[in-house]
Amino acid sequence: MTAIVPLGTRPLTTADVAAVADGAPIAVSSSVLHAVEAGHGALLDLAATGTPIYGLTTGVGDRVGDPIGPADAARRQLVLLASHASGVGEPWEPRVVRAITVAVAQALAHERSGVRATLVARLVSMLNAGVVPCAPRGGSVGYLIATAHIGLVAFGRGRARFGGELLSGAEAMRRAGIPTDGPGPREGLALISGVHEISGLGALAVTSVDRVLRSADVAAAMSLEALRGTSSGSDARAQAVRPHPGQAATADRLRALVDGSGILAASRERRLQDALSLRAVPQVHGAARDMLAYATRVIETDLNSVTDNPAFVDDGGGLIALPNANGHGAPGALALDALAIAVSQFTSMSQARTDRLTTARLSGLPPFLVDAGGDDPGLMIPAYAAAALSGEVRHLASPASVHSVSTSAGQEDHISQGVTAADQAVRAADLAAGVIAIELLCAAQGLEFATEQPGRGTAAARALIRSVVPAYAAGREPSLDIAAIRALVVSGELAAVAEAAAGLR
Repeated sequence: MTAIVPLGTRPLTTADVAAVADGAPIAVSSSVLHAVEAGHGALLDLAATGTPIYGLTTGVGDRVGDPIGPADAARRQLVLLASHASGVGEPWEPRVVRAITVAVAQALAHERSGVRATLVARLVSMLNAGVVPCAPRGGSVGYLIATAHIGLVAFGRGRARFGGELLSGAEAMRRAGIPTDGPGPREGLALISGVHEISGLGALAVTSVDRVLRSADVAAAMSLEALRGTSSGSDARAQAVRPHPGQAATADRLRALVDGSGILAASRERRLQDALSLRAVPQVHGAARDMLAYATRVIETDLNSVTDNPAFVDDGGGLIALPNANGHGAPGALALDALAIAVSQFTSMSQARTDRLTTARLSGLPPFLVDAGGDDPGLMIPAYAAAALSGEVRHLASPASVHSVSTSAGQEDHISQGVTAADQAVRAADLAAGVIAIELLCAAQGLEFATEQPGRGTAAARALIRSVVPAYAAGREPSLDIAAIRALVVSGELAAVAEAAAGLR
C-alpha cells in the first residue's frame, strides 16, 4: 500500500514529490489548516490598516505604483491568474503538473502567504481525486506560468484532465466533487509567486538522476568484469588520499558489487591499469553523486521555504509585508544546470565503455559481442544509438541559467530560466537511462563469454536482465531489449536488486 504523504507537518522531500507525482495520496491535518486560516486572518487585519501590500493593494510588475481598492482586490486576483496563464505549446505531462501542484500546496501550508485554508485543502483534493490542470510547458522564465494554469482550475476556470478526458476546469472539478469559488484577497498572487515550478520539476530530476546513476554504477561494474579489467581504480587506499565524499562512496559501491568476482580474480595480472572509462568511475560517478546531493539539498530547501513576495513576517512588532526576491529561482537553476552537466559526464563515460565492449581490438571479446562470423552485425548499432543519445545529453547540459533577460518593463530585469534548467535536467536523465540500458545490454552479453562467476551484485543484475532479455540471437531487434532494460533502470529495480545482493543500502 502506498504511504500517504503528509503536507505541512514535516519537511517535504524530493522522494515525497516524486511519489505524489506518480499517484501517491497526500493529506493535510486540521492543525495545519487551522494555522493557515489564522495566517489569512492576520493578512486581513494588516490590509485593514491601510498598509501598502504588493499585489494586494497595488498592481504588479511595472504597475506596482497603481493602488487597488479593497472592493476590487478579489476580482483582481482572478484577472492576475488569467493574465499569467500564458503557457505555450504542448502541456506538461500529468506527473509534472502533479509535482508542481504539491510544491505549491506545501508552500501555502506554511501559513505565510495569507491564503484561506480552503485553498490548501482544495489543492490536496485535486491531487487525490486526479484532477490534472492543463498547463502548457513553454513560456516560463522561472515561475508564474504553470502555477497560473493550476490556480485557474482551483477556482473553476482553465482546463483540466479528469477520468481520461480533457474538460473545462469547472466541469473537471464538478465531476470530481470538489467545490470551487472565487479567490481570496491575494490568492492569485500567492499561487504564482514562488519557485514551485522549479521545485516540482527539480524534485523529479534529482529522483530520476539518482536511479540512473545507481544503475550506472552497476553497468560500470559489469563492464569491468566483461572487459576483464583490474579493480585497482576503486581501491579504498586511492580514495583515502583524495577524500571527496561521492568518490569514496562510489568506490565502496563498486567494490561491493564485484565482491566475490571470479572473473576479476582470474584477470588480476592481465594489465597494469585500465582505460579511464573503467579506472575513473569513482571520480566521475563520484563527482556526479556530490552534485546530486547538492541539487537535492537546494530543491528540498526551496520545497520547504516561503518563496512568496511579499513575505509576511512578524518581527516582534506585528505582521509586516516584506517585499523580497525569494521567488528568484537562481539557487535551483544553478544546481539543476550543474546536475545536467554531471549527467552528461557519467553518460559519456558509459558510452565510451559500450564502444570498448563492442570493439574487439579493445575488448578481447568477439566483434560486436557475437561469435558468429562476419554476416551478423551483432550489437554494433546499439553502440551507435548510445553515441547519439549521449550527444543529446551533452546538448542539454548547456546551462540555461546564463540566459537572463530583462522582463516586465525593466522591473524584473534579471530572471533565472530555472524551469528550462529543470526541464533539461529531467530530459537528460531520461536520455541517460537509455545510454545506461545499452551498456547493460552489451555488458551482459560480454559476460556470456566468461567462464568464471561475476561478483554478487553484478551476478544479480545479470540474472535480472536475463529474466527480461535473452542472450543475443541473430535477427532479434535490439530496440525491444533496450526498452526492457531501460524500464528496469527508470524504475530503480535494476539498481535495487544489485544493491541488495551486494549488501548495499
